[in-house]
Amino acid sequence: MKPSTSLFFHLFLLLLPHLPSAVHALKKAPVDDDDLDMHYYARTCPSFEAIVGSKIAHWHSVDPTLSPSLLRLLFHDCAVRGCDASILLNNPGGERKSPAAATLRGFQVIDDIKAELEKKCPKTVSCADILVAAARDATYKIGGPYWENVYGRKDGRVSIARETEAIPRGRESITDLIVFFESLGLDILDLVVLSGAHTIGRSTCGAIQYRLYNYTGVPGKCDPSINPKYLNYLKRKCRSAYTYVDLDAATPAKFDNVYFKNLKSKMGLLETDQLLLADSRTGPLVSALVSQRNVFEHQFAKSMKNLADTMVLEGHEGEVRTNCNFVNKY
Repeated sequence: MKPSTSLFFHLFLLLLPHLPSAVHALKKAPVDDDDLDMHYYARTCPSFEAIVGSKIAHWHSVDPTLSPSLLRLLFHDCAVRGCDASILLNNPGGERKSPAAATLRGFQVIDDIKAELEKKCPKTVSCADILVAAARDATYKIGGPYWENVYGRKDGRVSIARETEAIPRGRESITDLIVFFESLGLDILDLVVLSGAHTIGRSTCGAIQYRLYNYTGVPGKCDPSINPKYLNYLKRKCRSAYTYVDLDAATPAKFDNVYFKNLKSKMGLLETDQLLLADSRTGPLVSALVSQRNVFEHQFAKSMKNLADTMVLEGHEGEVRTNCNFVNKY
């Protein structure tokens, strides 16, 4: 469903006094990538998107939790060296071997898609483009928006574990997050809207236990920004650091804007989630999106396209891997 003009105008009025840069982002032109095109595979692999869609549907039926995992996998890829499928490289000392990647899932889905594409269109579709298409179809499968992608990305040949240290872990300040997103060519609006991906998926309890028992390094102290009832629930749920907990406690299996409503109720699972509401630069956006689901979904699609355009490799800058786990051998 397309959001009405009145919804956009309402959001515009809410943001104008507070975040002119965010309002500007609503009108932001797409990245000018010479070699990226919606019809890049029209002649060389016309069945590309159909194969991705079929495989995502299959894996979603096998394990629905893999769909949000694919969304996270794309973010981790684009966050380091841009969207070049470097997260997929299974080499010693690579991103995939880093602590930041320890809970990433969905690699087998990408391998399955790639194997099928190599049968139908050998040495044609990059792993980077597969990740982008898979994340889009997985988002749609869990009730999120659908958007048209552009393709033509090439796969990188370098993957370094220590470079993942820059990826947000949920304990950063909003300033840190803004700076990180700016390093990717994204802005405050992208930051808030893409944080809304936490409307789906899970986190390990280990990522939040400090908020429950050792906040600011004080034994026994809990984060005062957590709703007391939610705090009691988390303490019962998170006795083990290895237990998984839903990022959205209210509608964990549904892609919606309830994530933003949760922040209003002091039920942001990660500290960075809750800080989005408290910070004067991001709070007005959160408040606006609480009642604007259509606007959220429309902008989520735009922000995902912005993310997928991050520092892409084109032409001879990279390669098309025949196996997403390894660079090609020449």
